[in-house]
Amino acid sequence: MMTRSHCYWVSCIITIYFSLLKHSLASPTLHLCRHDQRDALLEFSDEFPIDESNPSPWNKSSDCCVWEGVTCGNKSGQVISLNLTSTVLNSSLKTNSSLFKLQSLRHLDLSGCNLKGEIPSSLENLSRLSHLDLSINQLVGEIPASIGNLNHLRYLNLWDNNLIGDVPASIGNLKELTFIDLEYNILSGSFPISFANLTKLYYVSAGENSFHGPFPKSLFLIPSLKVVSLQGNQFTGPIEFENTSSSSKLHYLRLARNRLNGPIPESISEFLNLRYLYLQRNNVSGSIPRSISKLVNLQQLSVSRNMLEGEVPGCLWSLTLLGLSYNSFSSFEKFSQDSSIELLQLNSNSFRGPFPLWICKFKWLTFLDLSNNLFSGSIPPCLKNLIDSFTELILRNNNFNGTLPDIFASASELQILDVSGNQLEGNFPKSLINCKALQFVNVGSNKIKDTFPSWLGSLPSLHILILRSNDFYGPLHHRNVSIGFQSLGIIDISHNNFTGTLPPHYFSSWREMTTFANLSRYVLGFLDNRTYGVYQSLEMVNKGVEMSFERIQEDFTAIDFSGNNFYGKIPESVGFLKELRLLNLSGNAFTSNIPRFLANLTKLETLDLSCNKLSGQIPLDLDKLSFLSYMNFSHNRLQGPVPRGTQFQRQKCSSFSGNPRLYGLEDICRETHVPNPTLQQPEELSEAEEQMFNWVAAAIAYGPGVFCGLVIGYIFTSHNHEWFTENFGRRKPRVTTSAR
Repeated sequence: MMTRSHCYWVSCIITIYFSLLKHSLASPTLHLCRHDQRDALLEFSDEFPIDESNPSPWNKSSDCCVWEGVTCGNKSGQVISLNLTSTVLNSSLKTNSSLFKLQSLRHLDLSGCNLKGEIPSSLENLSRLSHLDLSINQLVGEIPASIGNLNHLRYLNLWDNNLIGDVPASIGNLKELTFIDLEYNILSGSFPISFANLTKLYYVSAGENSFHGPFPKSLFLIPSLKVVSLQGNQFTGPIEFENTSSSSKLHYLRLARNRLNGPIPESISEFLNLRYLYLQRNNVSGSIPRSISKLVNLQQLSVSRNMLEGEVPGCLWSLTLLGLSYNSFSSFEKFSQDSSIELLQLNSNSFRGPFPLWICKFKWLTFLDLSNNLFSGSIPPCLKNLIDSFTELILRNNNFNGTLPDIFASASELQILDVSGNQLEGNFPKSLINCKALQFVNVGSNKIKDTFPSWLGSLPSLHILILRSNDFYGPLHHRNVSIGFQSLGIIDISHNNFTGTLPPHYFSSWREMTTFANLSRYVLGFLDNRTYGVYQSLEMVNKGVEMSFERIQEDFTAIDFSGNNFYGKIPESVGFLKELRLLNLSGNAFTSNIPRFLANLTKLETLDLSCNKLSGQIPLDLDKLSFLSYMNFSHNRLQGPVPRGTQFQRQKCSSFSGNPRLYGLEDICRETHVPNPTLQQPEELSEAEEQMFNWVAAAIAYGPGVFCGLVIGYIFTSHNHEWFTENFGRRKPRVTTSAR
């Protein structure tokens, strides 16, 4: 008799047997890769140069269906997907490429493969293709019209290539297309009317090209459209929408940097799902329509750099990001609701009157720019209620008066403070010592009266410090006090009343100017949908001419101590500053010889030592500074020959005036300059100075002329958060105008 234990084990075996049988019957038969598919893939691989450092993992002895990037149909064994994204191919697609033998291919991704040449018209042979990604390559030529024969295509991405010419009208034949990205090419002509046939399209991006002609209003007839990005083209005329419907799904519209004019149309309020609207850098005029209040889902709006005017509607305070800069707005509608606003850009308009106190109720605010307006009165202490979360506070170029409130004790996130160009007086706020994230401070062109805030040297990230044109006084350095400033890259303390000597080691700790570091954290781009930053601008007397630059270059470093009362020797440690581009010590009372170690400043572009009491020769080694394009030694007590280097011979005669014992200026001044024969030849420079450290200082000097010095204006004159002006474009911010 079978025991109970035996019955249990027999039952288990039978159960396992039928389970395995059922599984084997239910599972599809897995076919190996077909030989013709394998051979086509290998031939395709052989069409490109072999990278010895990264050979192809494809091997004839293995099943091609398990090769990296290859997917086969479960039953057919045919290749249905090929994803070689970021594989460096370094060549072009051949017209007769073996790739086109993969007739069952549905998904093809060759993005970031460094493909060159033209898109072959024979691509139409892949008639079952539904997904095609050729983005981030170096493809040239026109988009082939044959691409319109890919009737199953749903996704087409040609972003970031060098394609030219008109977009073929045949793309309108792709009735299944839902996504198309043509951004960052050189495409031109009118935007194809045939796009209106793409009734399933939800995403279209054609920004950063050269399309022209009227606004493509027919595009907005597509009911499924959600995202439209046409920024950075040359579309002209008014913004018009045809037969807009409140059922539209459009939630993202970017038309920035075109030539559109006329008013913002009332019909835009029909896009009830709209969340992001970017119209900056056009010629749009009139006022913001009141009907915009119907866009209850709107979160971000930028209309900066247009010709808008009038009153700012109160409904806009409910947004999270609002850019109204560079228009002619003159007043605000009363704030009467809770606000979620985080970034507010009101600079460069015609606002006047006292600081709008209702801004102090914006509890989520992190960025505020009121610069270049006509605001007056005092800066309110109520900003202390917001300062905890502030990252940037920009109030420059107004008529604010009184003191700068000492409200920064809890401003641990503050990175940028710019109150330059006002009428502020009193002391420099000592609570800034708590702002450990501070990178940029500009209080220039005010009436602040205080000693040098040497305690700022302890801030680990401070990169730019502008104190110019105030009433600061006293010495820069005190014994037994650490100097710090390890991250400082630009300092302008010109036109104050600083005095005293600078010890030889004064610049020893300024590490940022000693070794090049990536300063891109200070040179940020426009706000986009992932991060944001600000344009920085610079007004300065550069090479004798006052200039305005829209962006500070990453490696720009500068020291301007001009127009003060410093005396004694120029500190030896300036020779450590190997990355220095600008050095302006003019208008002081420095004495002794021009130090020879300045010749080690190999990146120096401008040097201004004018209006001091320097004596001896101009060091002959300075003619080795190949980047030195502007120099000024005027009004000192120099003597001897002027160096014969090319950089010196290109200077103006005035750069050496006021030194009657200098000679060798015949070619520079275009006149005979005979030295007094009774004068003795100058003594050789001391051996001690010849043995001085080969400290390298980089400097860029500023204007000679009447003021004998640099006028670094308000770094950050633009400070334009023009968010999404450049957003959703290149995945990295792109620098335009730069200052060196």
